[in-house]
Amino acid sequence: MKTNITYISAVGVHAALGFIIYLNESIAKLYFLSALLYFLYGIIMVANKDKTLEVLKACAYFVGAEVFFRTTKASISYEAGKYIVIMFVLIGMFYKGVSGKGYPYFIYLMFLVPSVFVASTTLSFDANFRTNIAFVLSGPVCLGLAALFCYNKHVTFKQMSQILLFLLLPIIAHTVYIYFYAPDLKDIITGTGSNRSAAGGFGANQVATALGLGMFVLGIRVFINSPTIGIKLFNIAILILMSYRAIVTFSRGGVIAALLCIGIFLFMYFLQAKSKARNRILGIFVLFVGAMVLSWIISSNQSSGMLEKRYANQNARGVDKTDITTGRGELFMGELEGFITNPFFGIGSSRAKDQRIEEDGQGVTSHNEVSRTLAEHGIFGLIILIILLIKPLDLRSSNKQNYYFYALLAFWFATINHSSMRIAAPAFIYALALLNVKHEKRPIHRKQLKDQNV
Repeated sequence: MKTNITYISAVGVHAALGFIIYLNESIAKLYFLSALLYFLYGIIMVANKDKTLEVLKACAYFVGAEVFFRTTKASISYEAGKYIVIMFVLIGMFYKGVSGKGYPYFIYLMFLVPSVFVASTTLSFDANFRTNIAFVLSGPVCLGLAALFCYNKHVTFKQMSQILLFLLLPIIAHTVYIYFYAPDLKDIITGTGSNRSAAGGFGANQVATALGLGMFVLGIRVFINSPTIGIKLFNIAILILMSYRAIVTFSRGGVIAALLCIGIFLFMYFLQAKSKARNRILGIFVLFVGAMVLSWIISSNQSSGMLEKRYANQNARGVDKTDITTGRGELFMGELEGFITNPFFGIGSSRAKDQRIEEDGQGVTSHNEVSRTLAEHGIFGLIILIILLIKPLDLRSSNKQNYYFYALLAFWFATINHSSMRIAAPAFIYALALLNVKHEKRPIHRKQLKDQNV
């Protein structure tokens, strides 16, 4: 009971925080600084045996808050979320070290370096070398260092739930902020394109990715962290509210990724559950599907039917669009061409965007990390992708009880294919898949022997 009250209180505090920041955005800067100092103090002062968990909770919180901080201009820099995660995991490495078996991620990090030297000769004269390189490499470096720290670190399923809760809480604050920012959507949804206003005044793609991550975590909580019917309904209500605002951003990638990952998680969880638990899971699944259907109905009603046209790939008049990828397929093929023409060392970090500035007059950033990695890193990029795909599966072979694994890996892969690595979420979620998650050890009660001489 006490745990449930603590959870509801934490949700309530963050919901209130979202409203207060809507009333006065300057408070967001205080929120950012307070959270940073709080987690730094916690990591340094906590007992050594709890350092790993504290670092992961700190990283999770800032990953969940990153897009909210960008929306409210609370961060010290646009890329602060990734840099803070890097700082936390470096502190964690100082205290807890890294696994020697994670050496492929050292290779991964080393293989990012050649593209910097190539970029020094290929980037145009007008390009800002430092900021361009930092922008495209901050995500991959964040992933590499987080993976090194997390690789084969032991956590319990209970601790994993705590980490995911710290990821969720700032997303709840962000959701409340968005509700008050744009309470009436019927006036602002007039087409089928991604809607910045419905996303709280920030990029719809990033906001939908963040809210989609929240949907994913809430979906897990509905099934495994809702011990009473009251808490189940409480989590379902939050899930409906969050899903609705994610859907009406009209950015499809974050929503589809969330549903895909929840589906994968449920499949793995169902497979490992005992026969009695499976009936309970099926019952909750019906409730979950109902929540998703209700979210869709509300979203469709508020968008005056534009939502169906968006997902049917039509414009506002109901005419089919010629490109379902909204231009991303062309970017993907252009970057693959860059890899084919420069297969050994690639075209250099940030050169893909720089080329589009030269050719089209605008630097559209790639939404696909796979094609960008191949184009900018060449053969090193191919090896990087192989490491990222193969190494987690190797770890999985020695720990098959972790029912989070495939869902976390799927979130990373789905996100880098629709939103690249603009935010820290795919990097950190990938690293979480490398944790060695196990059930808590049951205490052993030894029966005391009576003294025979008494």
